[in-house]
Amino acid sequence: MKTYNIFISHAWKYSEHYHKVVQWLNEAQDEGQFKWKNYSVPEHDPLIDPNTTYGKKKLKEELEGQIKPTSIVIILSGMYAAYSEWIDFEIDTAVSCEKYIIGVKPWGQERIPKKVSDNADVMVGWNKNPIVNAVLESNKGE
Repeated sequence: MKTYNIFISHAWKYSEHYHKVVQWLNEAQDEGQFKWKNYSVPEHDPLIDPNTTYGKKKLKEELEGQIKPTSIVIILSGMYAAYSEWIDFEIDTAVSCEKYIIGVKPWGQERIPKKVSDNADVMVGWNKNPIVNAVLESNKGE
């Protein structure tokens, strides 16, 4: 059974979306579809203030360290408007490291941020099966 190393974009304010994707990937693992390792860390160190120059630099270093060892990056595009600077950084890092990018459309939303759609290898709907299928079809497991 293949194991997939996955980073899921996340924002602390939208952690329920992150946790839902984790739940779906865990269910797929429990069903024997694949194994996966989560390289995301949705809760940040409260001592790092991303609104300061040092804090922003430190957070970017941490995000880069989370993305580099993965094979797949899942971008939750529904958070884009509020967190475009960070999601842009995650996308740019994933592209520069040649990661397979799965873009996830927000539930009930037709418009997708151009940055996400232009860089995603595949765009899928907000549902378990499309996300799980995109992971399996990526052929990025080990």
